[in-house]
Amino acid sequence: MTLKHNQQLPNNHFRKDWQRRVRVHFDQPGKKKTRRNARAEKAVKLAPRPVDKLRPVVRCPTVKYNRRVRAGRGFSLAELKEAGIARKLAPTIGISVDPRRQNLSSESLTANVERLKAYKARLVLFPKKAKSPKSGDSEKSAIEGVKDKAITQNKATFPISNKVVIQEGKVADYEASENAYKTLRAARSDARLVGKREKRAKAKEDEKESAKK
Repeated sequence: MTLKHNQQLPNNHFRKDWQRRVRVHFDQPGKKKTRRNARAEKAVKLAPRPVDKLRPVVRCPTVKYNRRVRAGRGFSLAELKEAGIARKLAPTIGISVDPRRQNLSSESLTANVERLKAYKARLVLFPKKAKSPKSGDSEKSAIEGVKDKAITQNKATFPISNKVVIQEGKVADYEASENAYKTLRAARSDARLVGKREKRAKAKEDEKESAKK
């Protein structure tokens, strides 16, 4: 098309050698194998220690996803205290710690404390010096039994499940302790009429006082 009016003259740049700047991912299968081999080497190096740290069970944020649970960043200080694990000791025995996290419900606190206690019951601590074990280290028989075991993962040993168990049955089988609809309607009307009722009660008191005089 021919140009109209007083426009800028076209000055297209088609000599940028764009083929040198195109990035492709033909190395994806090779990188996948490299990462897998690196994980295997790390597991052998850390054996019989687990390759990952123990993490708490937390609720997903927002109303849309808070029905689900997932692995959190780390256990709170309150959870460690309830489980009887020192704050500085926890990272050294494979427990992740998040000092900023706060427990907003007793349910999450109880669940994570039980998780820590289960981990603590299965924990086998190797002494730094085999000839002079310290207090808290596991017994020699427990250490010998663990040495020959396969490499484990905490996420496999202590899984986090989102499976919901629903008990089905007739409505008549579940007796209602109260009528939720009536309770909510009564609470709503009480909140709406609180000012009028206070005004009426005050007027009655004023009438009684005036009658006494």
